[in-house]
Amino acid sequence: MSDIPAPVAAAPEPPAEAVVVFGDQLPLARRYADLLATTGISHGLVGPREAPRLWSRHLVNCAVMHPLLPEGATLVDIGSGAGLPGLALAVARPDLRIHLVEPLLRRTAWLEVAVEELELGDRVTVHRGRAEEMSLTAPFVTARAVASLDKLVRWSFPLLQSEGRLLALKGEAAARELEDARPMLSTLGVVRAHVHVVGEGVVSEPVRVVDIERPATTGHGAGHGGRRKKGAHGRSAQGRKRVDPRS
Repeated sequence: MSDIPAPVAAAPEPPAEAVVVFGDQLPLARRYADLLATTGISHGLVGPREAPRLWSRHLVNCAVMHPLLPEGATLVDIGSGAGLPGLALAVARPDLRIHLVEPLLRRTAWLEVAVEELELGDRVTVHRGRAEEMSLTAPFVTARAVASLDKLVRWSFPLLQSEGRLLALKGEAAARELEDARPMLSTLGVVRAHVHVVGEGVVSEPVRVVDIERPATTGHGAGHGGRRKKGAHGRSAQGRKRVDPRS
């Protein structure tokens, strides 16, 4: 158990759009917001200036993408940091099963405590390590503010099952970034890649999500030059553990 203290103050009141996005899960979302506003800031996972806009810039911004995920989906969230978007999605959708992947010990320690505090341990697992070291595969990979799209594709494709999808939260330049990446995607055999604009009419600033499907013909080694990568438990990437969407 980490020595991270319990929250000692509350986050700002949730805006109306948070009520719409989180629905019945709003009380749990408020608990998560309190964690971000206190230990999240004191441990350097969220900047102090972010406190007034935790809801609009972070919680709602991440959770609003949840309609892109089917009922009961399993996903791997890479570069989770403070749990954005993975933990926000877990709060908004009780049916999802989520693996949070984060390389820094300080952040994974915080995430483990947050998962415990929010009582999400039955469906959210924290993994310490880099995405390319993980011995997991799942139907979906999510990421937010982690890296450029070409790097995200290289890191996420080995984690995706055949025809699995990378859902990358991006800013206003999402469409341009996708177009710039298309030559690289073409070399990997990608034929389905587009940008969703989610939250229109619901949130003040709609969110752009780049959706890239890993083709059935692309091997798990895509983006690594055919090298065999060691997994988190010493296994090669060729023998990755498939995450059962039902477990």
